[in-house]
Amino acid sequence: MTADPATGGLSGAIVHDEIVPARAPWVHRVNTGQTLRIVDLEGNQAVDFLLYSASDDSERYSAQDTVSAQGNLFLRDGTVLRSNEGRAMMTIVGTSVDYHDTIGGACSCESNTLRYGHHTKSQHACVENFLEANLAQGRGKRDIVPNINFFMNVPVEEDGSLGIVDGISAPGLTVDLRADMDVIVVVSNCPQINNPCNAFNPTQVRMLVAA
Repeated sequence: MTADPATGGLSGAIVHDEIVPARAPWVHRVNTGQTLRIVDLEGNQAVDFLLYSASDDSERYSAQDTVSAQGNLFLRDGTVLRSNEGRAMMTIVGTSVDYHDTIGGACSCESNTLRYGHHTKSQHACVENFLEANLAQGRGKRDIVPNINFFMNVPVEEDGSLGIVDGISAPGLTVDLRADMDVIVVVSNCPQINNPCNAFNPTQVRMLVAA
């Protein structure tokens, strides 16, 4: 039997293995000590990512607390993803790319219109994916907070503006996150087609959970 390269280096048994279609939402519980691996199957695909405590829905991922605690804008191997209570939610325990973004935010119908023209207003966006996944969990639009963009390249330009440029991922590259508490993971497999974050062609990703 041929070994699955996507599972290499993961310790423990695979308890969940799912392909998330291009442009689609995904929601899943990851328990303390389990590891979530995100696999960029075809390369250059942005994965928008939110976290909520499984035991207290008012506690959720905080970009501000995460950036402040580590003193760096970008998420790298060893970064602790912190909640609005300052507690560790997940830790990046392995990554095939140098860094990930947590300041670029999620695309929306409104931001598409502003950035790319009124003809994009009807295009599906990450905010709609987050809403779909969150509604199934009893959360609403006010529960969508500034998110992580795994595999997305958002450099800070010399004038302080944010760039959205070609990604730094490639087919088969991964990021591993260990759960430091029981969490609900909400993902939008980004549908954006108007900038290079997905190489203008959204593709599927693979989600693995090991225990």
